[in-house]
Amino acid sequence: MSNARSSSQKNEGRTARSLRETVQFYMIDFQTPLGRAIDISIILLNLLAVALFVANTFPMPPGQKDALWNLEKIVVAVFIIEYLLRLYGAADRWSHVKELYSIIDLIAIMPTLILLALPATVFVHDIRFVQTLRVLSVLRIFRFLRFIARDHLLFGLISRPMLNVARLVLSIIIIFFVYSGLFYFVESPVNPGVQNFADAFYFTVVAVSTVGFGDIVPVTAAGRLVAAAMIISGIIIIPFQAARIFRAWLTAGQEKKVLICPGCGLDRHEADAGFCRRCGEELPRGDH
Repeated sequence: MSNARSSSQKNEGRTARSLRETVQFYMIDFQTPLGRAIDISIILLNLLAVALFVANTFPMPPGQKDALWNLEKIVVAVFIIEYLLRLYGAADRWSHVKELYSIIDLIAIMPTLILLALPATVFVHDIRFVQTLRVLSVLRIFRFLRFIARDHLLFGLISRPMLNVARLVLSIIIIFFVYSGLFYFVESPVNPGVQNFADAFYFTVVAVSTVGFGDIVPVTAAGRLVAAAMIISGIIIIPFQAARIFRAWLTAGQEKKVLICPGCGLDRHEADAGFCRRCGEELPRGDH
């Protein structure tokens, strides 16, 4: 009995995770209650960060602006903690720093940190510089890419085809949101038709859909450049994503894998085939 207990303790010791491994596990886990809670919290904070950017484009009393700024600092503080935890838990930290998602996380953090480091006089005398930093906050929407890059969106509750649909929808939202933010930034100071993010978003939808009502038009060279870029992006990215979805639907259930039949040499069989469909020979196990 004592030998069995000793063996069990040794096995537990071998399987026990270090603090670093535990942090890494829960930052990518989606099955345990804690892993799901972390994912849901990050998603909600991402939504709040996007909402704060939109809200800041509308006129409001100074007291409300201050409240939004304080809320943004809290959100960014959580983003910093998340970034540090992911960095701490990464197996190769330098590779982690160079990853696309880590770069996006830094971009989401930096505008607020820079604004906090600036002297108060900058907010009064160099509004354009502050607005430039503010518009970088629009890139926080790219943080959602981390969740659609994995195959367990909504904790694995949706199918692979529906995951592709979700990726298409999010790609469209990102295109509209980013270009709306950029268009608002370059046009709002001089264009009376662009007073807030809603006006810019309306123009983006009309432009990308090629409806072109003409009630809002870019009046600056930068605005025309952004409009051209948004239309080109919509023409290229949206059909590409849609084609992937249709291709996946057309080939659903037709996936083949390479298994060479030792009897007749046929090398394409159904994914779950155990015997050759041509000669009936038993197929080798595994992919080759």
